[in-house]
Amino acid sequence: MATSLKTKIGREVGSAESRRLVSADQIPAVVYGHGMTPVKVTVDRRDLRLALAGPAGTNTILELEVGDVKYPAIVKELQRDPVKRVVRHVDFMQISLTELITMDIPVHLKGTAKAVLAEGGLVDATVNTIQVRATAANIPNEILIDVTNMGMEDVIHLSEIQLPNGCTAIGDPDLVVVTVLTTKVEEVAPVVAAPVEGEAAAGAPAEGAAPGAAGAPAAGGTPAAGGAPAGKAKPTA
Repeated sequence: MATSLKTKIGREVGSAESRRLVSADQIPAVVYGHGMTPVKVTVDRRDLRLALAGPAGTNTILELEVGDVKYPAIVKELQRDPVKRVVRHVDFMQISLTELITMDIPVHLKGTAKAVLAEGGLVDATVNTIQVRATAANIPNEILIDVTNMGMEDVIHLSEIQLPNGCTAIGDPDLVVVTVLTTKVEEVAPVVAAPVEGEAAAGAPAEGAAPGAAGAPAAGGTPAAGGAPAGKAKPTA
């Protein structure tokens, strides 16, 4: 069942007029589609918020009252202030309740993948929305994906998602919609620092020297200053 939303026609155009309307909680908007001449309207901010407060959100099918005429319509685009994030303009598109339309439907995960949690993994949706095509009556509010039976090596592709009757997903069937992220940190073996080149040379005997003879003069060499020659006693004073 469509949600009723009243609009007012006959607004002036221009940036100054738009700012004045927004400051008065009246949002500038336009209605177009199905060959109709676009109609410039305004909508009360509170009325718009209430109309889109249901589970379908911005995908709500609206019964838009434009003067004396009622149009089935959807929100095609919401323009927001880049700083305050309040809605500054709305595009409403008239639709046919019997024709196929294309909508972006939010994706939500349900269930707990115990096998993934046990291995330190994390189930993650790679997309926020899935584009589907259906009549207005068959457009779902959300797409729920059950991840209970997922394992560490599992992924869920677009082609594996069950959609309501009369609803078709648009996109690459092999698109990965849900995957598993690894969060466990592997232990790293400690690294032993190599000895400095000078320290290694000081601790090793000279080439050709007998073991334990480090620091002793080589055979036939000159004794160190103040040392006695080999085989002779040093005279005492």
